[in-house]
Amino acid sequence: MSMAPSVFRDDVLAGKRILITGGGTGLGKELARSFISRGAAVYICGRRQNVLDATIAELNEAAALGGTAKAFICDVREADQIEAMVDKIWLEGPLTGLINNAAANFISPSVDISPRGFAAVRSTVMDGALFATLACGRRWIKEDLPGSVVSMLVTWVWTGSAYVLPSAMAKTAVHAMTMSLAVEWGKYNIRVNAVAPGPFPTESAWEKLAPIPKANVGAASADQVPLGRFGKMPELCNLLTFLQSDACDYITGANIAIDGGHHLAAPSTFAELGKLTGDDWAEAKALVRGRAEQEKAQRSAG
Repeated sequence: MSMAPSVFRDDVLAGKRILITGGGTGLGKELARSFISRGAAVYICGRRQNVLDATIAELNEAAALGGTAKAFICDVREADQIEAMVDKIWLEGPLTGLINNAAANFISPSVDISPRGFAAVRSTVMDGALFATLACGRRWIKEDLPGSVVSMLVTWVWTGSAYVLPSAMAKTAVHAMTMSLAVEWGKYNIRVNAVAPGPFPTESAWEKLAPIPKANVGAASADQVPLGRFGKMPELCNLLTFLQSDACDYITGANIAIDGGHHLAAPSTFAELGKLTGDDWAEAKALVRGRAEQEKAQRSAG
């Protein structure tokens, strides 16, 4: 990933220790790469050992100015696994920041969502963000340390979105957590913010949200973004670097959209998927189900 023009010193994150949940792929991996290149010690977690091993090898090539990368197997849906991981990290030194990045999502007519499908998204997005935030927050408060939490959200927290109901509900809950804890934890010098990216294509997300060409509409399309393009990963990394630096200690409780004005122009949701036929949905579901089975097999093999 080439770096975008930056106002930051090369060592702007030196001394920072940041946990990124779901950091083995996609946005999380690129954030980790950027933080490390600016001097941070970065911890990532995920459920697939082989993916984490490959990512750590890749990230260590980007290490500079003392930046480092370390990975933990952790299912963020399980509070005890998060607590055990954070305990291990704290043995090396307290974290300074947390990025709640772990996510799950898929497109589907809401009437077809099973309890299991809803739980899979809710437990990763909402429960995972809550468990990780509390694990870090309790330790920061007990040790009288400052901290910075940033959760990766979506612009649908302001509008809702058809066809991704579990994600819209779970992300909105994390938005509420962000605003609530910003007030409750302000007296402890713990900042709690969120970022709402527009379309920043990553392979793992796009396979589930646009599995067939007809699904490349609305939130998965650049056609109606006022700036006329998808987001570039270094732009997102610059924003997250700013929020994890010491340069903005007065920002808390915010959810910052970085979407080229997409949510203001609409449709930045998945409402356009209402044009899909029953056959289209069957094709999309079959593709998503097949990829999910491949990922499950890879986890078992790893």
